[in-house]
Amino acid sequence: MENVYIMEHPLIQHKISLLRDKSTGTNEFRKLIEEIAVLMGFEALRDLPLEDVEVETPLETCMTPMIAGKKLAVVPVLRAGLGMVNGITTLVPSAKIGHIGLYRDPETHEPHEYYCKLPDPIDQRLIVVTDPMLATGGSAVAAVDFIKEHGGKNIKCMFIIAAPEGLERLHKAHPDVQIYVGHVDRELNENAYICPGLGDAGDRIFGTK
Repeated sequence: MENVYIMEHPLIQHKISLLRDKSTGTNEFRKLIEEIAVLMGFEALRDLPLEDVEVETPLETCMTPMIAGKKLAVVPVLRAGLGMVNGITTLVPSAKIGHIGLYRDPETHEPHEYYCKLPDPIDQRLIVVTDPMLATGGSAVAAVDFIKEHGGKNIKCMFIIAAPEGLERLHKAHPDVQIYVGHVDRELNENAYICPGLGDAGDRIFGTK
């Protein structure tokens, strides 16, 4: 699928395997999520625009490239997406951070918005939406819908694991959005959980049940 990028780097795959292990504790899980976000972000941000600026070195003045335009916007889908934010801001410390709050209806599995706060002006920024898991795709589609409704145009989405069903749904709804995925898992089960998956990412990041 065009605009879909599956990360095959050995370090990403190794760390995802550690995430899957049910014996991985909260502290280690949280660190792994952040480390994977750094590795994925390095790839996802390879096309950031540059402009030459004048810098004085210890020897002379030169023109050298720096990131151009408005600051990057990182928009985690609450709450699990928060775990990936520090990974992106490690790469781009000046990034602005927005938030989109969604919860999944236990019966229909469809998303409902309860919070949306985005950096302004959002239309002039590259927006990176983060969520460790892309299951049915409903929350991701809704998140991108909200961002576009607020004027966002240049959008990338980052997921650590994805189900084929969710990946297809998001790509079909928003073919213009670049989608970065650490690993595509086998399927969704009857309860719309990714299999083999890694459990509930939010619970494992924050130590809740």
